[in-house]
Amino acid sequence: MSKTIVHLGLDPAKISGWDVAQPRMGFFTDTSLCIGCKACEVACKEWNEIPEDGLDWLGISYDNTGSLGASSWRHVAFIEQAVPGGRTDTPSSASALDGSDLRWLMSSDVCKHCTEAGCLDVCPTGSLFRTEFGTVVVQDDICNGCGYCVAACPFGVIERRTGSHGTKNVGLAQKCTLCYDRLVSGMTPACAQACPTESIQFGNLSELRSRARRRVEKLQLDGNRAARLYGDDPNDGIGGAGAMFLLLDQPEVYGLPPNPVVATRELGQMWKQAGIAALTFLIGAAAASIER
Repeated sequence: MSKTIVHLGLDPAKISGWDVAQPRMGFFTDTSLCIGCKACEVACKEWNEIPEDGLDWLGISYDNTGSLGASSWRHVAFIEQAVPGGRTDTPSSASALDGSDLRWLMSSDVCKHCTEAGCLDVCPTGSLFRTEFGTVVVQDDICNGCGYCVAACPFGVIERRTGSHGTKNVGLAQKCTLCYDRLVSGMTPACAQACPTESIQFGNLSELRSRARRRVEKLQLDGNRAARLYGDDPNDGIGGAGAMFLLLDQPEVYGLPPNPVVATRELGQMWKQAGIAALTFLIGAAAASIER
C-alpha cells in the first residue's frame, strides 16, 4: 500500500506519524475572483527567495510564466474565450472575429498538496515529508536531485531547478511549501496574504471545503452553470487535494487533468502480483529440478 494512502476522514499528518498534528490547512482558490494581477506570484518569489524566471513573451496570452515549475510556485493562467451573445457562463469555440464577446478566465495555480502524494511515496532520501499541517514539503538539504518525484506527480508540479552557476538550489526538486515556515509561526502564506480580491483563501481545509461548496451553489444560482469545484472530493484519484479550486469551465481548459490519479496508488497490489509471479517461478524451477 502507498505510504501516504489514508482512509476517508483520517488526517494524513496523523497517518504520517505526527503525535500532535495540527488541523489540516490548505488553499481554496476561487478563480471567479481572480483579476490576474500576479501579486501572488510576486509575493511567493519574494518570501521564498525564488530565482527570476518567466519574463518571456510566450505569444499565446498575457501569461508570461507558462506553467508551474521549480522557479514558479504560483502560476496565474490567462485564458481567453469567445462567448456568444454577451453571456459569461457559456464558452464558445467561435473566433473573436465573428462578433462574439470575449471573457478572460484567470486562475492562480499551485501545488495540490495531495492527500495521497506520489512525490512523497517515491522519494528515496526522505527529502519530501508530510508536515503536521498535512502539507507536503521538500527539504533542500536532503534532496539528491534524482527526479523520481517529478515523474510521480500527476499534475506536473514539481521540477528540478535549472539555472546558471550560483543560482539557489540548482538541480534540486522544488515546489510550493504552502509557506511552511510561516505556518509554524501562525502566519498566512505569502500568496494568500497578498491577494487583493481574496481569490486565494487560506485556512482549515474542512472549513474551506464547506465555504467552497456554498460559493459554487451561489454562482450556479446566479447563472454560472459551469461553475464547479476541483480537488475537493476525497474519493478522487489523489484522495482529495489540500489546494482546491473553483473553476468556471472544464479542468482541461485550465490545463488541469480531469481525473488525476496518483501513480503509486496501486503500488501495494503491484508488489503483490510481482511476489506471486516470483513465487510461481520458484515453484516451477523447484519442480523442474526434482523431475531431473
